[in-house]
Amino acid sequence: MAPSSPVSGPSSTAGRLADQPADRVPGQLPDQVPDQVPERAAERAAERERLRLRRALGRFATGVTVVTAGVDEPQGMTANAFTSVSLDPPLVLVCVNRQARLHEAVLASRAFAVSVLNGQQAAVARHFADRRRPRDRSQFAVGQWTPGPRTGIPVLSGALAWLECTLTDVHPGGDHSILLGTVTGTAGTGGGDALVFHDGRFLSTEAIHREAR
Repeated sequence: MAPSSPVSGPSSTAGRLADQPADRVPGQLPDQVPDQVPERAAERAAERERLRLRRALGRFATGVTVVTAGVDEPQGMTANAFTSVSLDPPLVLVCVNRQARLHEAVLASRAFAVSVLNGQQAAVARHFADRRRPRDRSQFAVGQWTPGPRTGIPVLSGALAWLECTLTDVHPGGDHSILLGTVTGTAGTGGGDALVFHDGRFLSTEAIHREAR
């Protein structure tokens, strides 16, 4: 018997189409149906847009804080979406993902604290940004902390500054909540280099100045 060879011509095309399900468009993969193709393409396009937005926002250099809440079962989270709002009255805001454990802790206690990290606390920032960290108070074993004198909420030792706040208002912000707080107490170390987040990296201001020379 002669060896078989690829069949060509109109008859082969007809045979291949006949083997395909009736709802299959010629050239589609087996797991594709017509209404899924544009939907998947739209999902991929949306994901590309999210990545572009994330990269663009990452170009904006910020300071780095750890926001904490709760006393008996405290929670902490690294945050760079923090800013001052007003000096009179003293107001600050921080943006927190609604799915974060900290979000629930702030709403439950109606208070939070903010520790402004120094340039040597990059490991602390990474720890409180890691979703695999412990859920209980053992997450604070990464460094020393003390209870805030007004709220009892943990504030991190060695931070450039910390603020204790009562929750004043909550505003929706997409998948985050914008938490507005009234500052009830502050303290600081009096100086030192700061920790900065830029382009996906933690940098100290001292290192930035050294590289600029």
